[in-house]
Amino acid sequence: MFSGVTGLVKRGQKLKGTVVLMHKNVLDVNALTSAQSPTGIIGGAIGVVGGVIGTTVDTLTSFLGRSVALRLISSTAADASGKGKVGKQTYLEGLVTSLPTLGAGQSAFDIHFEWDSDMGIPGAFYIENFMQVEFFLVSLTLEDIPNHGTIHFVCNSWIYNDKKYKSDRIFFANKAYLPSETPSPLVKYREEELKTLRGDGTGERKEHERIYDYDVYNDLGDPDSNARLARPVLGGSTLPYPRRGRTGRKPTKKDSKSESRSDSVYLPRDESFGHLKSSDFLVYILKSASQNVIPQLQSALRLQFNQPEFSSFNDVRGLYDGGIKLPTDALSKISPIPLFSELFRTDGEQVLKFPPPKVIQVDQSAWMTDEEFAREMIAGVNPHIIRKLQEFPPKSKLDSQLYGDNTSTITREHLQPNLGGLTVEQAIQNNRLFILDHHDTLIPYLRRINATETKAYATRTIIFLQDNGTLKPLAIELSKPHPQGDNFGPISNVYLPANQGVEAYIWLLAKAYVIVNDSCYHQLVSHWLNTHAVVEPFVIATNRHLSVVHPVHKLLLPHYRDTMNINALARNVLVNAEGIIESTFLWGGYSLEMSAVVYKDWVFPEQALPADLLKRGVAVKDSSAPHGLRLLIEDYPYAADGLEIWATIKSWVQEYVSFYYKSDAAIKQDTELQAFWKELVQVGHGDKKNEPWWVKMQTREELIESCTTLIWTASALHAAVNFGQYPYGGYILNRPTLSRQFMPEIGSPEYAELAKNPEKVYLKTITGKNETLKDLTIIEVLSRHASDELYLGQRDGGEFWTYDKEPLEAFKRFGKRLAEIEQKLIQRNSDETLRNRYGPVKMPYTLLYPSSEEGLTFRGIPNSISI
Repeated sequence: MFSGVTGLVKRGQKLKGTVVLMHKNVLDVNALTSAQSPTGIIGGAIGVVGGVIGTTVDTLTSFLGRSVALRLISSTAADASGKGKVGKQTYLEGLVTSLPTLGAGQSAFDIHFEWDSDMGIPGAFYIENFMQVEFFLVSLTLEDIPNHGTIHFVCNSWIYNDKKYKSDRIFFANKAYLPSETPSPLVKYREEELKTLRGDGTGERKEHERIYDYDVYNDLGDPDSNARLARPVLGGSTLPYPRRGRTGRKPTKKDSKSESRSDSVYLPRDESFGHLKSSDFLVYILKSASQNVIPQLQSALRLQFNQPEFSSFNDVRGLYDGGIKLPTDALSKISPIPLFSELFRTDGEQVLKFPPPKVIQVDQSAWMTDEEFAREMIAGVNPHIIRKLQEFPPKSKLDSQLYGDNTSTITREHLQPNLGGLTVEQAIQNNRLFILDHHDTLIPYLRRINATETKAYATRTIIFLQDNGTLKPLAIELSKPHPQGDNFGPISNVYLPANQGVEAYIWLLAKAYVIVNDSCYHQLVSHWLNTHAVVEPFVIATNRHLSVVHPVHKLLLPHYRDTMNINALARNVLVNAEGIIESTFLWGGYSLEMSAVVYKDWVFPEQALPADLLKRGVAVKDSSAPHGLRLLIEDYPYAADGLEIWATIKSWVQEYVSFYYKSDAAIKQDTELQAFWKELVQVGHGDKKNEPWWVKMQTREELIESCTTLIWTASALHAAVNFGQYPYGGYILNRPTLSRQFMPEIGSPEYAELAKNPEKVYLKTITGKNETLKDLTIIEVLSRHASDELYLGQRDGGEFWTYDKEPLEAFKRFGKRLAEIEQKLIQRNSDETLRNRYGPVKMPYTLLYPSSEEGLTFRGIPNSISI
């Protein structure tokens, strides 16, 4: 908050300040994506913004005069009511033309405050906007404060016309205080601001508001448009779910429990920073892709091709090699045009090309190998589902009264020929057998899923850890519902590896059914539920109960950036009824409902990486091993790299928490922290409020572990399951998302066709051409980094996010350790004895490298779930 020392103030002397803000025009997405502009939205965004800035210089003078007023608030001198004294109203003065710290699109203004010595030290300020248009306030810096030096206020907030607010907009200096340590003149201001952010829980939220509140997932369906689009309410019912941000929209006419939908979804205003941010460009692209681009491209494809199917694997590779020729007017119908000039790299002949996915950049057929199929279970986009086989045969947790006997039909005779002389019991005892189990999640819904155009199986895959450290699939069980009813138990078939003749393609199809299930589980559970959805209640509870000057708020804030924004968009175009996910993934209309069933087993402490590894049986406690855990699959890229990141996050959180909380008693006495945790448990994750595993938040260790788990989830876990989507799944043959016909049976026409043209049958079985186009368009955007991405170890506000020097130094150490870890991971990837790190596809595991450039990089850990 304060740095440097100056002389004593004289009565009537003015304090000099600098206000940094951004004009709304600079942040106007329409200006940035004008169809007349020749500049690509990603590659040329800054060039376009520069043009907008040039046209708004004159507009900046509108901030002068009596348009924007500020009043300083004392942190040391109180008025008769005990609140900090408020200074005189002061207005912005001249435009500062040269300030080296200004970011793109930012403008700086001089300001001078009347501030006598009896007013003490400023600790907050009010701001009023008398213009009709809002602006984005970046910061206020006060210079030469008597006996203190410089005070920084990091704001990053939208300021609307003053008449829109029920209470004055206030900002606090960058010093962190526990509630009990807050300077008494600021206590009431701190409490009032939190009350404003909580709102009163009534009415429909308006764009300018900053209110954080909870609601259930009742806005996924659209029953008023069509009964087919009705979806069950998730949360507060038999289908438990984390809470989302409340919008207060009116209920639908046909279902009073469902909320009506609208093109725009309310967000607390500062959760969407403005479209100068490249992260917002990606969000905008995502929305435009789903609403404008995909329908136009599908229409063009229908005109060009008589057949909706890929005819061969080469045909699929044509998406990246030769591209798809489009009618000359196809792109002109896509608005805005610049949106895809970089994404699809179209040329003068209107050819659509997707970038070659990393999984086929070195070898176009290595994805078909058994080694790569198994390797992606520990180094792919869903690397934390595989678990150690604890019993044989594998059993089910499903109710046998409803679903019959679901014990696996895989036998010892299926496995033992490939166990290198071991019995099944010996292999289990020696920690050599593992399972990828997608059985129990599917069985209760499989009959309904198969009643649609999709045809699928529940799957179990047994994996063997070989002497060379690689994994080998031994058997795949495919199960479908009994024709006489679920209570008869499923009908199951077991498939074994084969590499010749028609049996080799039967085996390839068996692996495809497994991957389809894994793709759905990844998208709906690993990615959506276990990162996006579970973090949102933390964002809401933090803003409702932890003041911006609370140290835990400052710790967690970087890991919340844009999460509510992308989640709101997802509810509108991705996970909504017949949205992108439902139309391109196997679970279809049951997608979110099935994720709610999985949420019943969600345990927050088990989201910590060490706890997850122990639960899945892929690691054991070992005090002599790094991080106190020994991996049973020694060459397990996600786990090995993840433990390095986890330990570094925890070390940083430990240093930070220990600085502000000198004892466990300080945790118990922190009224804001206790209110935050209570509401998070009882409301934010209210369907799990009675679970015994919630910590009571009574000790520093509980706070450290909880914050580490949350930061891990929002940063490294999300990076691991998100940024590999296109590199692995951009080649639909490698990670299909749908299955449309059952396995061909011996003697059937389908079996004969498989023997004659195996590639064609495989392509008719997995995701079709239209769905592939839609899937690739979306996951390419989801797999990209924005140009202004902030990665683990980086923060908005530079050196000024906190006044306290010890946390600043600890944060620098955190960044340095992350850089050292990255070098360590690079060395691991150059070790050819660690075969699982690159596999047959020659694709080194880089998803947990902390840093990245912008674009499709297959690396980098952003601070937050921003895409």
